[in-house]
Amino acid sequence: MALGVCSIASGSNGNCYYIGNEHDAILVDAGISCREMEKRMLRLQLSMARVKGIFISHEHSDHIYGLMAVAKKYNLPVYSTASTLVKSRISAHSGISCPLRVNEEVSIGSLTVTAFSKFHDAVDPCSFIVQCNGTRVGVFTDIGKVCSEVIRNFKQCNAVFLETNYDETMLINGNYPRHLKNRISGGQGHLSNVQAFNLFTQHRSSGLTHLFLAHLSKNNNCPQLVQDTFRQEAGNTKIILASRYAETELYHVSATLASLSSLRPQPRTAQLELAFG
Repeated sequence: MALGVCSIASGSNGNCYYIGNEHDAILVDAGISCREMEKRMLRLQLSMARVKGIFISHEHSDHIYGLMAVAKKYNLPVYSTASTLVKSRISAHSGISCPLRVNEEVSIGSLTVTAFSKFHDAVDPCSFIVQCNGTRVGVFTDIGKVCSEVIRNFKQCNAVFLETNYDETMLINGNYPRHLKNRISGGQGHLSNVQAFNLFTQHRSSGLTHLFLAHLSKNNNCPQLVQDTFRQEAGNTKIILASRYAETELYHVSATLASLSSLRPQPRTAQLELAFG
């Protein structure tokens, strides 16, 4: 059974990702208003009736801004680690908060969701793998650095939302204050284009059919530049820009299709060593 996958919103102004099949779906993060979420899903002909839960990666406002409105309106359970639920005050609303533990599977209808730990400047941040009948989709955003957990889970995916937050040269030469530059690039902030590119080229599986470039900085990145860079080494992987302003198309991801594409010749592995100019 294929999984329908799309970005509803991706960036510092709000993050929300949709993953589901014809029966069940989940949202990962809910960082835009309920009204805007509904509007974007309607354009994609996606029904909120199919959504069975919301999984929250961490407590920053661009990931939970619209959470309570959406959860209350549609009576949806909210899943996150206990510390994140407390920090974001989600646990104060009884009846909808569901604590989860990293590396433990949660069943949502026909979907299985597993959280894993990552580096980010939040109380207990995690990323997610969503699985159905062997098809695996990962949400890898707000990651300070590539660690063994990120690599291990990335290797399993047929589709990934991968953070490409900033270009190193643009960040260094930009007008952000020094403390913010250090926060972004200091190992507890975000992945650069270089870090994400090297993860992609060195650790992708032959079954990775879709890569969403996610959480791009408005001030410290260039969408065309990062798309062009990844597409040069894309091979059989479709490269999609997850915009901060609009939803992406809905893409259908299947492990069966991935296994067929893996029979084609794969491109050489590249490593990007220099920041983009």
